[in-house]
Amino acid sequence: MIKKRTFIKIIFISILMLYFSPVVSAQENLEYQKPPKEILDLVDVPSAPSVLLDNKGEYMILRYRDRYKSIAELSEKELRLGGLRINPQTNIGSRTTYYNNITVKKLLSKEETQVLGLPKNPKLANFSWSPDESKLAFTNTVENGVELWYVDIKSAKAKKISEAKLNANMGNPISWFKNENALLVKFLPADRKKLIDAENSVPTGPTVTTSTGEKAQNRTYQDLLKNPNDEFNFEQLARSEIYKVSLDGTKSKWKDTDMYRSISFSPDGNYVLVSTIQRPFSYIVPYYRFPFKTDIYKSDGTFVKNINKVPLTEVLPKGFMSVRKGKRSLYWREDKPATLFWAEALDEGNPENKVKFRDEVFELDAPFTGKAKSILKTINRYSGILWGNNQIAVAYDYWWNTRNTKIYVFNPTNGKQKPVILFDRNYQDRYSDPGRFVTTRNKFGENVLYLEKDNAFLLGAGYSEKGQFPFIDEINLKTKKTQRLYQSNYTDKKESLYRAIDMKKGEILVRIEAPTEYPNYYVRNIKKRIANRQITFFENPFKSIQNVHKEVIKYKRDDGLALSATLYLPVGYDIKKKEKMPMLLWAYPTEFKDKKSASQTTANPNEFTYPYYGSMIYWVTRGYVVLDDASFPIVGEGDKEPNDTFIPQLVANAKAAIDAVDKLAYIDRNRVACAGHSYGAFMVANLLSHSDLFAAGIARSGAYNRTLTPFGFQSEERTYWEAPDIYYEMSPFMHADKMNYPLLLIHGEADNNSGTYPLQSERYFNALKGLGKIARLVMLPKESHGYRTKESILHVLWEQDQWLEKYVKNKDKTN
Repeated sequence: MIKKRTFIKIIFISILMLYFSPVVSAQENLEYQKPPKEILDLVDVPSAPSVLLDNKGEYMILRYRDRYKSIAELSEKELRLGGLRINPQTNIGSRTTYYNNITVKKLLSKEETQVLGLPKNPKLANFSWSPDESKLAFTNTVENGVELWYVDIKSAKAKKISEAKLNANMGNPISWFKNENALLVKFLPADRKKLIDAENSVPTGPTVTTSTGEKAQNRTYQDLLKNPNDEFNFEQLARSEIYKVSLDGTKSKWKDTDMYRSISFSPDGNYVLVSTIQRPFSYIVPYYRFPFKTDIYKSDGTFVKNINKVPLTEVLPKGFMSVRKGKRSLYWREDKPATLFWAEALDEGNPENKVKFRDEVFELDAPFTGKAKSILKTINRYSGILWGNNQIAVAYDYWWNTRNTKIYVFNPTNGKQKPVILFDRNYQDRYSDPGRFVTTRNKFGENVLYLEKDNAFLLGAGYSEKGQFPFIDEINLKTKKTQRLYQSNYTDKKESLYRAIDMKKGEILVRIEAPTEYPNYYVRNIKKRIANRQITFFENPFKSIQNVHKEVIKYKRDDGLALSATLYLPVGYDIKKKEKMPMLLWAYPTEFKDKKSASQTTANPNEFTYPYYGSMIYWVTRGYVVLDDASFPIVGEGDKEPNDTFIPQLVANAKAAIDAVDKLAYIDRNRVACAGHSYGAFMVANLLSHSDLFAAGIARSGAYNRTLTPFGFQSEERTYWEAPDIYYEMSPFMHADKMNYPLLLIHGEADNNSGTYPLQSERYFNALKGLGKIARLVMLPKESHGYRTKESILHVLWEQDQWLEKYVKNKDKTN
């Protein structure tokens, strides 16, 4: 039961929330600013291309793009409906990442071949390999819509095969036919009605939402439908016609207009699984929880049967492991011509029900007329299957409350044969991670488990107490015995195992990097003693910080829990002299159910030093020590939940980090700032409210009042009414009167992350201002939870630098 004192404080704070207007006084009419040159030179660099590799390991596709969007791009018309953000002019997601160039290269060649025939001012997305990987389809967005293109890999020539009439509002509109050079494509319907201008329309009545007495304990989703106008616009934007399009541009209608959710060919290409959204819509959950039905068609469009109908999912049992009743995770089995499989809950989807098995997996062969066959039951919640052949498949499950995961090997032909549990472990225990199974492309062009008789192969990240040493294991699926085939022995570089190109030959695609060596791809042969063959040659664009001292430091919390962080010293710092410098700490709290997992180190000192838009590493150029990714575990063992002692553990983590660096004599501990994004911002506000460790803080896109997320947040499963004291104690808003250090708040005006809506920062700032605290609120136009435009990113860096210079580096001059 909530304490009387706590209840009175909540009432008082609630009155403050109503009293404080969200309009901020003493505004600055500021244009976008740029950070100092030392930082700007690290921001304004070209991005290395992203890489696509065919399964034969013959060709590599390199896709180039601008590092940032422009504020003009983000200012284009945007509709936010049902959890989607759509540009209604172009009919594609308004936040889509576009590429502007493509090159092709033979895997072992140094030369890239420019793809010819690309559109002018390309905005390329939705890349999709053809079944034989001889072609790559993609979309190009123009001023008035989305076009369909493809590139022939061997000739490196691109061709447009449709006008700008594709409908990409619901995701990738492209699906390749399996046995011919044609695609199934979603187009705008001919009968689409004009969208309603909701902002300027005259209402015809109130918006009414009802509760019938069932508990609907949903997270605080963003961008939901709000009224009948939104419903109308959502339906018009979701509706498509499906056409079969040949590579010569000819097309024929395959299906009439509907709200298509997903389209998937069977491995043999003879059937198509089609899901369509149904009414009624919802105002409290996103579109993917709207009703939908799934039908089976032949590849010529002939209807076969309905396989699934899912009602509106507004109501679920309480808990992170709750699921809906009925068929879920309905997919094609990749190792068979046309077999569907799915999972069904045996606990009615309610994690509180005690059962021997949580889920059961069924399959149904074409022509889908018989009774579905049970092939597996899982102890925890089912989470996927990697198919091998008729006798071997690997299944996964997990249970959030215990952090347990199991990996099974089972015989899909004989559902009565007991599965063998290969691995039974805490999924947060990175030291025991066995790795991921090697896959291969089968005759259907699908990725399946790579097998040599009863043996499979695992690529492991290789975290350990001594460091990170990736490995390749061979495992006998009958005896469970493993043999190590390869383990990286780099101590001055980091090697990542990207994928197996050819296990029989021992060829593995790896990525190798070092603190001053930009990540590049190589072919390693684990069977032959030959040098790695380099296949990309990306150069380091951050040479101004390549000689910065970097190390992973390990230290302990007061309770003995082992922690770690990556320490960077300022550019030109003299380690022998050990001048005491200001420090900037960056962290993100993580919840654990055991101290063993919480104490593990996954930081690698040999990672390339790569400052991204939200990084604090930039400030090594400004005379700061930077403690990056400091461990901030919040542990709750047994019946205790991590958040039961959130604040004491948070402060203890911070103190341990500062003590560790101070012991090295690098810093002035009176000039330390903390910074974080999202839940890290929540951390910053709490640290400034409950400790005297920091001179100032930077909190970006956070949530500060947990009563506004009453049905759980982050890894907190309890509701506000079950744990009111926890919600109160963890909310910086409730302790605004204790916040005695300068706080810079930054938030995107269009934040769509669950729980971190802009109101959180606005109301928290108003409370701080009303209480006479030093704070600054920066609202970024058009930006979401992560920031995308160059103008915003440069301005954020300028704001952070100004704040740190005034309240940290020159703290004594400010006071």
